[in-house]
Amino acid sequence: MPPEPRYLGIADELRRRITQGELVPGAKVPSVRKIAAEWGVATATAAKALDTLSQAGLVRAEPRSGFVVADAKRAAPKQPQSVRLPTPRNQDLTRERLVRTAIEIADAEGLAALSMRSVTARLGITAMAPYRHVRSKDELVVLMADAAFGERGYPAKAPADWRACLEIGARTLWSLYRRHPWLAQLGPITRPMPLPNLAVHAEWALAALSGFGLSAAALCDLHVLFFSYIQGIAIHLEREQQAFSMSGLSEDQWMDAHEGALQAVTGMGRYPTFAGMLGTLSVEGYDLVLDDLFELGLRSLLDGLAIRFGQPDG
Repeated sequence: MPPEPRYLGIADELRRRITQGELVPGAKVPSVRKIAAEWGVATATAAKALDTLSQAGLVRAEPRSGFVVADAKRAAPKQPQSVRLPTPRNQDLTRERLVRTAIEIADAEGLAALSMRSVTARLGITAMAPYRHVRSKDELVVLMADAAFGERGYPAKAPADWRACLEIGARTLWSLYRRHPWLAQLGPITRPMPLPNLAVHAEWALAALSGFGLSAAALCDLHVLFFSYIQGIAIHLEREQQAFSMSGLSEDQWMDAHEGALQAVTGMGRYPTFAGMLGTLSVEGYDLVLDDLFELGLRSLLDGLAIRFGQPDG
């Protein structure tokens, strides 16, 4: 009997991890490159193993995360074609429902896919119905942003330690950007949006920073640095979604398609450190995980503040 193909053995092991709960629904599955490094196989073999799991419905492709474990509960049966679901009437429309529907579209397809037409189509209402609640798409986006930033708040009593406060603030904002990647695309830091719910996050961070006894200008600079760091990492959440939508390629597939060009650059001999790093990573396996990068940057930023300013007054 011929030996079992390697990709099936890999798929069986990953299936075991999923069924035994080592990889829970929504968890990131090892990437093609990590699988190739762990099992010592070609990337094509690793990709075939993931494709086998995908066809079995155990994993699904996420534009910003690669493959994640599928949740069986989300696979709801389709409605029979003969059943027509009722659509909301114009008079049932509220501003809250309009905003929530627009957020759902932006979450799923990106801000570029949002239009007044896409909202009316989703709600099954006439083209002019939304204009009883908002004047334009721009106003709708402002309402969406304020609603999204208002989904998470803060403890009634803040920790006494400034660093703990900033960690809570940073991770709260990051969780909102994770949930709504389009939030990071709304505008430059030099033109902040005057949103009540965004001000809640600003107040929390400013209160933590104010103990350093800085001037108003210096305090503003530190807050802009803090906020723009989080926003700057979050920008890549939607950019990856856009890249996936435009190219149809996952991160691993894109890297494979550009492997030859990358080898040509590293093979020049002019970039030994760069080439050495990539060579090691190709053997050990590496995933660029934005959540991990966010945590590394946050620690580095707060460490720098502690060295620069020491402990706040009081």
